[in-house]
Amino acid sequence: MELEKEPNSPVSDVVASEKPANNEALQNAEAGVRPSGPPINPHEANLPKWRLISLLICLCFGLFLSLLDTTIVATAIYTIGVDLSSLTTVNWVALAYTLSYLGCAVIFARVADIVGRRNAYIAAFVIFFAFSIGCGFAKTLDQLIALRVLQGIGGSGLYSLTFVIMPEISPIRMQPLTGALAGAVVAMAGVLGPVLGGIITNYTTWRWVFWINAPIGIIPLLVFIVAWPSPDMLPPVRLRPLKELDFFGAILVIAASVLLVFSFQQAGLNSNSWSRGIFIAPLVIGILLWFVLFGWEILVAKKWEASIATMFPLRLLKRRVFMGHFLTTLLAGFPYFMVIFALPLRLQVVNGKSQLVSGVALLPMLAAVAITSSIGGMVNSKRDLIWITLLAGSLFMVIGCACLSTLGDVPQVQAKMYGFQIFVGLGFGLMVSTVSLGASLECELRDRTVAQGIIAQARVLGGSIGIAASTAILSKMQHRYLSSLLTPSQLSTLESSSHTLTETQLLAVRKAYSTAFSESMKVCAAVSAACVFATLITFRRKPIVIMERRGEQVREYTKLMMREGRERAMKQAQKQAGSSGSSREL
Repeated sequence: MELEKEPNSPVSDVVASEKPANNEALQNAEAGVRPSGPPINPHEANLPKWRLISLLICLCFGLFLSLLDTTIVATAIYTIGVDLSSLTTVNWVALAYTLSYLGCAVIFARVADIVGRRNAYIAAFVIFFAFSIGCGFAKTLDQLIALRVLQGIGGSGLYSLTFVIMPEISPIRMQPLTGALAGAVVAMAGVLGPVLGGIITNYTTWRWVFWINAPIGIIPLLVFIVAWPSPDMLPPVRLRPLKELDFFGAILVIAASVLLVFSFQQAGLNSNSWSRGIFIAPLVIGILLWFVLFGWEILVAKKWEASIATMFPLRLLKRRVFMGHFLTTLLAGFPYFMVIFALPLRLQVVNGKSQLVSGVALLPMLAAVAITSSIGGMVNSKRDLIWITLLAGSLFMVIGCACLSTLGDVPQVQAKMYGFQIFVGLGFGLMVSTVSLGASLECELRDRTVAQGIIAQARVLGGSIGIAASTAILSKMQHRYLSSLLTPSQLSTLESSSHTLTETQLLAVRKAYSTAFSESMKVCAAVSAACVFATLITFRRKPIVIMERRGEQVREYTKLMMREGRERAMKQAQKQAGSSGSSREL
């Protein structure tokens, strides 16, 4: 039996409260009519310039620090191992952060839908800084590894929430530029990590690798708290209750991501692990859990879509172009982070350069990423050139990685190396800003938070697999060329003690590391070629007009909010009618 909506009924009262204040504006929006005069969009941020600039700077600092800690320990690993008397398992200092960082990106994005953007970001900042300081005071390797896991949880929040908050606080016309800004920060952090790690390790204790986060980050955190605007300056966001968080999906995301990367990391630590259970079991279970996750998302979408905030909404998985962005990001992260990891290592061992010089050698790639991430945002600010931009970026990465694979094992640094890495930087820069913009256009406004979290997770997952694959290839080459010439102790300290080896041993070491680098770059070129084909998924026969798509998203979201308001009103009215009926019976 339907309830009639009388003028003074609970239904009419609640529905009235759900109606937008400006009915004429809503009718015009639904009809696609542009009002005369200056445009007013209730779903667009309207921050004073000082607040916007302050928040963007704070977000960039948080993003920079969180990404910096994924690579800054690379040049301090040996020193940490010696100081804590554990060289055999010291790689877990880097791996622990990466795994927790990887597993929590989407989850933090969903948490922001429950506690709010501001509170989630502050919590991530506090977790990151507290455990950064704790890492610096660690007395044993086990303590350091445990603290790095907790630090990675906070870092993951800083990373994913930056890509969520930036577009929400920026006017629509600025969103391509803020995406480019975030892309430049991603590149800068990845490249400067080994440089800063080398400087700190050379001139002070390794503990400052972690302590440095506190003095650098405390001011941005305080400014973020002060500059955060009042709700009327921001687009309306519907917060969901904690009970709607997809806890089972969150567990599946963490387990599937971590086990997949863990298997390759273990294979890289021991060349004999490829056929052992320590590699096969996590790999198989991780892949199966991804299938379980997607099966769970399908089940939730059919039965409990309105009551559970899923990690991977089915309506996103059904969007071809969005999934193209996801796959493109996953594949692009693989070669970029592998180059950041493998190139400084090659310079140290094959060319005999210091940790500092090896890190500085990546600066041409950093400059290229910074330039093209800005270009990627600008060329797509008005017209939909997203597919062409992604295609060009992936082709640049194919060229750069293929050329890097041709470097020889000579002790002199070859000048062409700098040109080759620029191609990689040009490609990644074009892709990182463009994908962020594309993902925001391909989702509904209600899914924008989790959509950016998914893209952030894909980038880290691809990069983590790339680093793990590079480690595995290096382990294989070491076993092939060096197992008969060097002791296990010598192998574990090659980057810092190559000067103690004989000429014959040095030649073999150069050959092994040079071959490993070439093989790694060939794999990168192949993955980049696969990325070229992945960009085809994002092709649209009829390109969208950016501003028209933004308006369409606003209209869809407005209709959704009104429909949900009516549904809540009906439920409230039915509840009140039921309670009044029970009272009359009594």
